[in-house]
Amino acid sequence: MKSKLVLLLGALLLFLPDVFAKKNKQDKETFQWRYEIEPTVGQAKQGACIVKVWTYAKKMDQAVAQAQKNAVHGIIFKGYAPSTDGTRMPGQKPLVTDYETELEHAAYFEDFFKDGGRYMRFVSLVNNGTPGAGDLIKVGKEYKVGVVVVVLKDELRKELETAGIIRSLGSGF
Repeated sequence: MKSKLVLLLGALLLFLPDVFAKKNKQDKETFQWRYEIEPTVGQAKQGACIVKVWTYAKKMDQAVAQAQKNAVHGIIFKGYAPSTDGTRMPGQKPLVTDYETELEHAAYFEDFFKDGGRYMRFVSLVNNGTPGAGDLIKVGKEYKVGVVVVVLKDELRKELETAGIIRSLGSGF
């Protein structure tokens, strides 16, 4: 009986570091922020926007999962340029214009963007995150995956105002 317990504890100790390594790898992928964001054709409800996020990852399912975080991060910190393909989709300025804000509020954003974090309230996948034709590109040893998402930018702005990250539009100069 004692040897079975020792064997079981030994097995747990062998696999425990692997569990933490996977979690740390996911976090590392999140905070590298390797993506591109662009407007896409589609009518979003008032206060929302539809964007295509091109995410780089070693596995396609990782890219799809990361796309939602990248879309919200893009609306907050990058914004996107107007379309150049003749569709006349307007651009969007970032909600946060000062790069230092992300560093100053690092603890907030680390919690906000953790797996299953608050960012999930402001984003949803279109077509269940299934990339369309031409939206899965092999680039070296990884994939560049285009995923269309809807971001509730007005609600996201309110969240950031409430958290003291940005000033409200009515606060003046």
